[in-house]
Parts: sequence; C-alpha cells; structure tokens
Amino acid sequence: MQVPNTSQPTGTTDRLQDILAEVQEDISEIDRLIREKVISDVEVVETSSHYIHGSGGKRVRPALLVLAAKLCGYDGSLARQYAAVMEMVHTATLVHDDIVDEATLRRGQTSVNSLLGNDVTVLLGDYLYIRSMDLAIELGSLEILKVICDATLRMIEGMMLEMTRGGAVDLSEDEHLDILERKTAYLFAGCAKIGAVVAGADEQRRRILWDYGLNLGMAFQVVDDLLDFTASEDVLGKPVLQDLKEGHVTLPIIYALRAEPRATATVEAVIQRRVIDDVNRKEILDLVRRHRALDAAKEVAARYSRQASVALEPLPDSTYKESLLALADFVIDRNK
Repeated sequence: MQVPNTSQPTGTTDRLQDILAEVQEDISEIDRLIREKVISDVEVVETSSHYIHGSGGKRVRPALLVLAAKLCGYDGSLARQYAAVMEMVHTATLVHDDIVDEATLRRGQTSVNSLLGNDVTVLLGDYLYIRSMDLAIELGSLEILKVICDATLRMIEGMMLEMTRGGAVDLSEDEHLDILERKTAYLFAGCAKIGAVVAGADEQRRRILWDYGLNLGMAFQVVDDLLDFTASEDVLGKPVLQDLKEGHVTLPIIYALRAEPRATATVEAVIQRRVIDDVNRKEILDLVRRHRALDAAKEVAARYSRQASVALEPLPDSTYKESLLALADFVIDRNK
C-alpha cells in the first residue's frame, strides 16, 4: 500500500503541543506501545495499522488519561499503557466510522476504506478493537476493563443512533447531543476516570475527572460540528460540509432549520442524494450564517468547556491542572 504525504498545518498542532508539554514524552511512549501492539505477520494488517497511526491525530484522549493520573499523584507506566488502549479503541472507531460514512479522506489523507475496500477495513477495525482489549486484559484491572467496555458500548450505541436518526431533518437538539455524548464524550470521560483509577484516587476525584472529561468531550465534538462549516479543506483535512454530505444533521443545521423551516427541502436533498454542489453549498452556508446558527453552536461548545473547567475547581492547583484547564480552552478555539 502506497502511503500518501501526511504533512499538516502546524498552528493548531503547535499550540496543543505547548499545552501538553508536560506529557509529550509520555505521548511518544504511547505511540511506541501502539506500534508494538499492531505488529502482525499478516502484511495488510501491519501496513494499514501503521498507516492509520502514522496519519497524525491530536492524541488528546491519551494525553487526558496521563494528565488525570499525574494530577492524582501517579507517574508510572501503567497510565501510558492504558492510554495506548484507549487510543487504539478510538482509532478502531474512526475506521468503522469511515466505512459507515463512505468517507474518502481522514486527516487529510486517503481513508483506509478507500484504499482497501470496506470488507478488509471492517476487519481491520475489529482487529484494533481486539488488540486493545487484549492489552487491557494483560494489564489486569477488571474495574478499568469495565470502564473501557462501558465507553466502547456507548460509542457503538451512538454510532447506531447516528445511523438511524442522525440524518433526519427533524432531529432535535437533545437527540443530537445524546448522540455526541455516547459517540464521543463517554470515551473522553472514560480516559479521565481511568487516569484517576490508575492513581488510586478516591471516589470524589474519580467523579470530578469523569465530569471534566465528559464536558470536554462534548465541547470537542460540538466544535467539530462547527468546523465542518468554518474550516478550510486544507486545514480540516476533508471537504467543507462533508458531514452533511455524509448524511449528518448537526447543531448549526438544527438551529438554522428551526429558524427557517422552509429551507428543509434544500438540506433534505443533499442528505438524500449524498451530493453537494456549489449552489446548494452556498445556500446552506448562507442559511446558517443568516440565522447566526454558528454563533449559537459555538456558545453550546463554550458552555461545555466552562463546565469542564468548573468541574476541576475542587482540586488543588498544579501544572497538570493548568494543562487540563488550558485543554478545555483549546478545544473551543481550535481550527482543525
């Protein structure tokens, strides 16, 4: 398999690296652990797995787990190992997501399903799931394994809800946020909680970090809704309005249609045809701007970010707490 160029714009990446400076060495070790775990004597498995993990990604989830552990006083290797598990679970989800969405790009490069076809790619996603669970079992904590399984089940529920309701033009705000919570936020919350559990933190700290992670994940995903309308294709790594083309109704569309129901036919035509041209792209962008739907969605993201920061207030000040607070700010200001 020929590997395309994976270079990416550096602005957002540089800022994130500054925020996560405390755990950069940990992230490098996590990446090494993942490469070690996806070794296979089946060439297509090994090549495509390394292709996926070499394509970039922010590593926010593993960094969150390690920061939570350090915040609770733990600085050992177990946090890095569980962080590798969670990043592999996340990657498996992306692989399956691209099949469902018939995506051709992921992080600015050709998606694996476009390179290998859906049959092989779905098995690759399964392989990554099983590899992650195998490592989690090796590490030996049934309590943490339960957190991982619960988060994974919620993600699958979210994907199924998105498939059955996510493309409905009458999708409500509450329904959409429920999908985001299951599909994205539970994994963030699980990462933060696992960090606390690894550190042997008390139930209060575990709850605090779970709440922080859940709100951080919600802010992160709502901003993803926004970036589909506001980011350039070069920066975002996929075409603008790709979510809508793939059949996803997101917050800006929900708010815009609430204000102007007669535009429903335009949105519905894109979803049904899975095609967006210059004319309806302009109509939809004008629609969400005319009704300040992007501003409304940005405020939802900002609210979740504030709730994440507030959740940390009972914890003592430290450089790790500062990093988590900065991360909550970062997720609503990023451009990719």
